[in-house]
Amino acid sequence: MKRGTLIGVGVGPGAPDLMTLRAVDVLRRADVIAIPRRSERDESLAWRIARDNVGEVAGQERIFLTFPMTKEPERLRPAWERIFEALGPHLLAGKRVAFVTEGDPFVYSTFIYLMDEAPRRWPAVEIEVVPGVSSLTAVPAAARVPIADGLERVALLPATYGVDDLTRVLREFDTVLLMKVGSVMPQVIAALEQEGLLDRAVYVSKATTGEEKVVRDLRSIGGERCDYFSMVVIAKKERSGALKGAGR
Repeated sequence: MKRGTLIGVGVGPGAPDLMTLRAVDVLRRADVIAIPRRSERDESLAWRIARDNVGEVAGQERIFLTFPMTKEPERLRPAWERIFEALGPHLLAGKRVAFVTEGDPFVYSTFIYLMDEAPRRWPAVEIEVVPGVSSLTAVPAAARVPIADGLERVALLPATYGVDDLTRVLREFDTVLLMKVGSVMPQVIAALEQEGLLDRAVYVSKATTGEEKVVRDLRSIGGERCDYFSMVVIAKKERSGALKGAGR
């Protein structure tokens, strides 16, 4: 019996023209495209990025999968079961199922859990991964702040899990990428001010899109709630002009 293939496809950080040639080719050749979204009313960001590049493919099926934005197990488990039930028949029938994800499939992506669970649910399934341009590179590019060019140590933190360790990390690393600052921006600003690094930080939201926003004075943000798709880049290394340019 032909084995099914589950493919994680990174479609990049937001700009459709940052999708890789491989990502477009794989999606066009897939039997099924699995499209994650946060709710039934939400448009899928990953599919919005990929849709025009992929176009219409005869005979291809597209399945929308709803992933509730929560850490509560009692809500997550039923949602995941529905997703497994939706994908399982296609994989067991030997089809190529491509799961689209913004950024890269291996950077804070829902695909990681799906990949880990797949061999247990469908032991014969093959796994493929198509890497994508990640916000880890897109955001520093938008901010014009290099991540590292020598011996700098780099740290990546998801701020949505709290900033209790941020002070220690700021002291131990040369460049810090703080993801999804969303609702904790006041705490982030306080920690940066305490360490004397507020002027070494740049805020970027919706990088590479038409709604991209770059803020070089974090004090101007104040207590406002920031976008979910946002990041703060903190670079200790002095660079002439690195923190200058567009942005408020």
